[in-house]
Amino acid sequence: MSEAGGAPGNDGGGKERDGERPRRRPDRVRRGRNSRGPDSRGRDSRDRAGRDRDSRSRAPTPVTRAPRPAGSRGAPAPAAGGVEQIVEIQFKGLRTDYFTFTHSLPLGEREYVVVEADRGQDIGVVKRAVAADSLACEGGCDHLGERKVPTPGKRVIRRAAPADVNRLLQLRSQEMEVRRRTRELVTKHKLRMKVSEAEWQWDRNKLTVYFTAEKRVDFRALVRDMARTFRTRIELRQIGVRDEAKRLGGLGRCRRELCCRSWLPSIEPVTLQLAKDQSLSLNPSQISGACGRLMNCLRYEHAMYMQAKKRFPAVGKVVRTARGEERVKAWNLFEETVSLAGDEGERTVPLSQLKEETRAARRARLDG
Repeated sequence: MSEAGGAPGNDGGGKERDGERPRRRPDRVRRGRNSRGPDSRGRDSRDRAGRDRDSRSRAPTPVTRAPRPAGSRGAPAPAAGGVEQIVEIQFKGLRTDYFTFTHSLPLGEREYVVVEADRGQDIGVVKRAVAADSLACEGGCDHLGERKVPTPGKRVIRRAAPADVNRLLQLRSQEMEVRRRTRELVTKHKLRMKVSEAEWQWDRNKLTVYFTAEKRVDFRALVRDMARTFRTRIELRQIGVRDEAKRLGGLGRCRRELCCRSWLPSIEPVTLQLAKDQSLSLNPSQISGACGRLMNCLRYEHAMYMQAKKRFPAVGKVVRTARGEERVKAWNLFEETVSLAGDEGERTVPLSQLKEETRAARRARLDG
């Protein structure tokens, strides 16, 4: 007997023949869309039309999308109702920048904070923090006369944790090795430049190297080698010898810390005319600072000397004193003394005594 009589796939044990596909059982026949009759297609179209009318009659349900938090990029959202401050942050090498900070607990001086930086974050120390409402520009901050101080574009993200500060200190300890390896690469490329300082950004997304050079330097090949060596974004910044002295520090001719490093807010140009007005030697070796340029004190002391000239008699002027006519040889601004030369010899008297003698001599001449 042949096995074709048994239905394939049933309990009768029917088996599939070679080259033939088994028949489907009636209870598992798939019904497609084309298998439905005309009545079912009409019933579906009426159902879709009714659903469309119901959707148009119902009011749309408002969808409230959650606002994007300010800390989605690593920064916490500013506290609601906090105090807005404009903060001056100081970084390595006395580099400063201005940021905004809004929080219920205001920042104080000498606090470590995490701030927004170029393509990342950095850590600095609060140098000064004031309320934004208390600042105003005298005469207007722009051509429209607006007195409100413009808000800085960057902001303080948060206060730095002890672990953040420790990481910053570790980066500072590695910068000496960075300078050494950079100088080796400079020697390899035979570039005439002096590497003076290196500075890591706190998140290690950028490494800034400061250098000095007498002429323009083509350091494109050097930057590529440094990027392969340190595996980060490299920025080479050329600075002048004055800026180098400000970043590195040192002692001046007065045996005190350099003014540009300790307190001078900005470096102004200095000329020999300032030394002439102060009756100083014009020998560059005697009026130059640690950087080899004219000392900054010639600039900020110039106004004081010009005011003092109005109080002291001009050098070379002949004045009448108790000893007769005497010629002014020099005067000392800080000791308030005047050096005179006459028939009886040279002497140095206080400025107040000279004024009394000249007044007495004038009165005696008028009485006589």
